[in-house]
Amino acid sequence: MQAVPTISIVVPAYNEQEGLAELHARVAAVMNATGESWELLLVNDGSTDATLACMEALRAADPHVALVNLSRNFGKEIATTAGLDHAAGAAVIVIDADLQDPPELIPQMIALWRQGFDTVYAQRRRREGETWMKKTTARLFYRLMEGVSRVRVPRDTGDFRLMSRRVVEALRLLREQHRFMKGLFAWVGYPSTPIVYDRAPRFAGTTKWNYWKLWNLALEGITSFTVMPLKLATYLGLAFAVVAAIYMCVIVVKTLLWGNPVAGYPSLMAVVLFLGGAQLMTLGVIGEYLGRVFNETKGRPLYLVERHCPSTAEDAAPVRLLANG
Repeated sequence: MQAVPTISIVVPAYNEQEGLAELHARVAAVMNATGESWELLLVNDGSTDATLACMEALRAADPHVALVNLSRNFGKEIATTAGLDHAAGAAVIVIDADLQDPPELIPQMIALWRQGFDTVYAQRRRREGETWMKKTTARLFYRLMEGVSRVRVPRDTGDFRLMSRRVVEALRLLREQHRFMKGLFAWVGYPSTPIVYDRAPRFAGTTKWNYWKLWNLALEGITSFTVMPLKLATYLGLAFAVVAAIYMCVIVVKTLLWGNPVAGYPSLMAVVLFLGGAQLMTLGVIGEYLGRVFNETKGRPLYLVERHCPSTAEDAAPVRLLANG
């Protein structure tokens, strides 16, 4: 038996010094109104600004604040995992530090959790403050994942969600290096329900997600939850083989009937370059999967913690912790 909070709120942060104080104020106001025992677990993902200092100041001022400082920048997916590993609550909420996801939805999440749902995820109805390109590519990505993956990832849903202790313990069993958390959240299953909301613009600062990082995250999601690209490479090779066989037959027939005129150089180069590009593309797909196998075989830890400072609030209730697995 160990005294732990009922609700743990995990906030991964990288260079979010401008909005942490406002985030803490809104979370504290919401959680104090619920009457639940709680902790705010801030995860510093190797920030280069004053984010760590802000977290330390918040922890010094509020005993509900806990701190996990990673040894360097590991990326948001790993930082979220570190937060889940150190969260002690009977229910765990993941929320971004930029305040695009409103903490005021937390009481509704807690109410649905009390009704028996293991996961309550926030589904975006509108996304304010984002470009048309980002909205369109996000919409296409979720539809693509829905079509090619055996795991149903809810549409237009980010990391903002509440999870019961058994969902968190299930997630802690998944230690793969290449992590797509939205897919892992869906993979573990258990009863789930959405809350629909309008996503607000960032409270302060600028997004750390450029299109290159979003592209890499999309690759992580696709290669982690489906082998469809490998199947497409196989089908593409088969289609090229069939087309080449038909073309060979056409050449033979034309040669027998009308002779063999000198072939045009541009058409020959076009065919060679096209087939070469297709081969390189299929090799690249195979290489993406092979690289992930290589990284998994190393067996390295997902992250290293420089410092863990738990919350010191005295309103935690005694709750039995489950085994880490």
